[in-house]
Amino acid sequence: MAQTNRDDVVARIAEIAERVGQAEGIEIVEIQFLGGGGSRLLRIYIDKPEGVTHGDCELISDRVGAILDEEDVIPGAKYTLEVSSPGVERKLSKPADYRRFTGQKAKIALTDPVEAQKHWEGVIRALDGNVVTLEPSEGKLVQIPLDKVRKANLKFEW
Repeated sequence: MAQTNRDDVVARIAEIAERVGQAEGIEIVEIQFLGGGGSRLLRIYIDKPEGVTHGDCELISDRVGAILDEEDVIPGAKYTLEVSSPGVERKLSKPADYRRFTGQKAKIALTDPVEAQKHWEGVIRALDGNVVTLEPSEGKLVQIPLDKVRKANLKFEW
């Protein structure tokens, strides 16, 4: 499967999942389409403010799976569909994620250094435009442009 074709398929899956999720008040956090041939895995991560239930996963799996099969969105061999919650260290991928999780601890890896560092950990204090304010230690604030974020996750404190 050519890369652009795979990207087109993932974009179509995202569109369908978003439509189904929105109708149920469920956020589609991330979509992964992995593997190839007869061992392809489609993983959809979902979330909602009050937490994800097994029923939510089942609902998204059933409805999205039915549409994908009916519209033959994933051509060729079979695939496995997996729907789950993103977990306590969920990925932060959209500006809205930073707003939603203001006050919580995050771990951020950058493409280019900010203040001579590529890895930051701290409390999300604000999002202003496309710049997140992180507090790595009490009283110290770091401004991180979202376009420099390579990877960001919530950091769970045990």
